[in-house]
Amino acid sequence: MKKIEAIIRKTKFDEVKEALLNSDINWFEYYPVHGIGQSRQERIYRGVVYSTDMIERMKIVIILRDVLVDATVKVIRDTAHTGEVGDGRIFISDVLDCWSIRTGDHGDTVLKDKK
Repeated sequence: MKKIEAIIRKTKFDEVKEALLNSDINWFEYYPVHGIGQSRQERIYRGVVYSTDMIERMKIVIILRDVLVDATVKVIRDTAHTGEVGDGRIFISDVLDCWSIRTGDHGDTVLKDKK
């Protein structure tokens, strides 16, 4: 099992969410997050000065079977990509075990998918 954590632009979240649901990823968590990026400059929009230090992003967390990792990463990359600095990052880590609180089952069979 793997854990995918993707930090993407807030403006691309709805597109990524729909793309994941359409690709049979039927469960994930998401959170609004803030971060500090490489660009540390001020920008002016309609006479108001904005700092680019704090960047609003969305973090998506998905736990899934190993066979679904490559396809899921491709969906996120293809959908979240704008080609500009700040498109985000995807992190993948191992998950040792998974338990169902209701049934007591454990292992990757607890994760439901259509594959």
